[in-house]
Amino acid sequence: MAKDKHISETPATQLLRRNKVEFGEHPYEYVDHGGAMESSRQLGVDPQQVAKTLIMEDENGQPLVVLMHGDCEVSTKNLARQIGAKKVAPCAPATAQRHSGYMVGGTSPFATRKKMPVWVEESLLDYPVIYLNGGRRGYLISLAPSVVVQLLGARPVQAALPKH
Repeated sequence: MAKDKHISETPATQLLRRNKVEFGEHPYEYVDHGGAMESSRQLGVDPQQVAKTLIMEDENGQPLVVLMHGDCEVSTKNLARQIGAKKVAPCAPATAQRHSGYMVGGTSPFATRKKMPVWVEESLLDYPVIYLNGGRRGYLISLAPSVVVQLLGARPVQAALPKH
């Protein structure tokens, strides 16, 4: 009996396994436009601990990844200022998909098609465990937030805005 029964095999989980990263797997019922709030509700976890993976771009069209609390928005003004860009905006869904290689709603920061700089909301790093997309819709993984720093070189920013 294999003790490593994996729920889903995605480029993200393959990368984590190759790097011997321990992670939990948390499938849930995907709901269109439900986002991190819906997954956190179904899994019974604090939306502050769920990191949504956002693909954005700067004024030159250079893509970047932002990991943000599930119950917050990104202040693109604050983000741009902190990363030295003139402006930052979310990518169109088709563009985000092209950069990441993942379907919108199933975007993981791990094993993206294009190598992109990763920015993480600083307060996410305070949790012992965070939940983020494992590379497909309806599938979160849980891991130590230090993994995004070690494996992705994620740099902390303070760009969270509470959702209204």
